[in-house]
Amino acid sequence: MMIAGPGADIKPGSVVVLKKGHPCGENKWEIVRFGVDCKIKCLGCGRIVLIDRLELKKAVKKILEVPVHEGTDAENH
Repeated sequence: MMIAGPGADIKPGSVVVLKKGHPCGENKWEIVRFGVDCKIKCLGCGRIVLIDRLELKKAVKKILEVPVHEGTDAENH
């Protein structure tokens, strides 16, 4: 498990811990979509929530997992 600070890149598939927990008791979320509006999924109950990117960046306590994509363009050239 890789632990990164709030300044690290947030990408789809990342697992983040938010400052405020979800009512189900979980505070770990998976990033489903990351753009102007972000879609996050609660890892406790599966609820999907839309949140503004700036609000999400303020709410992130830490980033637990960042997906590693193999076969990037840098490796192929």
